[in-house]
Amino acid sequence: MREAHYLLSSEKIKAEAARLGFSACGMAKAGPVEQSHAVFYADWVACGCHADMSYMERNVEKRIDPTLLVEGCRTIVSVALNYYPATFIPKDQPQISWYAYGKDYHDVMRMKLHELYESIASIHPDIKISGRCFCDTAPILERYWAWQCGLGWLGRNKQLIIPHAGSAFFLGEILLSVEADNYDEPTKSNCGTCTKCIDSCPMQALSLERGLDARRCLSYLTIENRGGIPVEAAEKMYPCFYGCDRCQQVCPHMRHPLSTSEAAFTPSSDLLQMTSEDWQNLTEQTYQRLFKGSAIKRAKISGLRRNVEAMFEAEAEDMEYIS
Repeated sequence: MREAHYLLSSEKIKAEAARLGFSACGMAKAGPVEQSHAVFYADWVACGCHADMSYMERNVEKRIDPTLLVEGCRTIVSVALNYYPATFIPKDQPQISWYAYGKDYHDVMRMKLHELYESIASIHPDIKISGRCFCDTAPILERYWAWQCGLGWLGRNKQLIIPHAGSAFFLGEILLSVEADNYDEPTKSNCGTCTKCIDSCPMQALSLERGLDARRCLSYLTIENRGGIPVEAAEKMYPCFYGCDRCQQVCPHMRHPLSTSEAAFTPSSDLLQMTSEDWQNLTEQTYQRLFKGSAIKRAKISGLRRNVEAMFEAEAEDMEYIS
């Protein structure tokens, strides 16, 4: 029998997570992922659905068993942080994905995760705790563990859907060396027979059989892709030239989302005032002003210019065809 004195208090950890502004928090016992998920992931990579994101081919053993990622790991704490905007880019102007409206989520989440980790240690002064924090920075199946920790379920759009809140959340994990006094249960799916996300995908990148094929995903093609924009994709981009969000926007569970209270995710007035002309004449100076400390820096100014050019050229050709 486990000595209660040497167990983490799940109730206190969740209270600390809420105090720090996390939208949800749950815990699961560390161990290998379910066999069916391990097989699905292996098949998904073997079929090339990860496009040229070669890092997904590496450290597969650690990816499917976090106890190999962090030696001695016994508990996985999963947290979610809302990024749904309170203020949007005007609808009649070019769009970027919601997640990139504000500061780089890696930095925001990293700070909060370390604060939570320190809080966990402080509320358990009699327990020797070690662990590591992650946010999209290690080979770990984040959405799988968020599901196992009871935060939500894995939707057909391959996003984690949190009940009564939707899918506009960043996920993070803390892998700890001590067991908890209570573990959460996986959330039952509430997608039912709905396939709106699949039906609305402009590039048919989603399917029931394979999930997401990144090779056809507009988010991949406009963010991670370092090559050119395929003509077929360019024709489907407008009005969003960075990311997509369509599979989230049509989801019935996004009908009544709460806006984020995290100030770091608030878009700047400069970003909100950008027009089509401004984007088509984007300068290095404007780029640096708009995206200092932003996740968009990953695409670089050359990537944004490539996207904008492809989108507007396709849109112009489409209007010429219609007229």
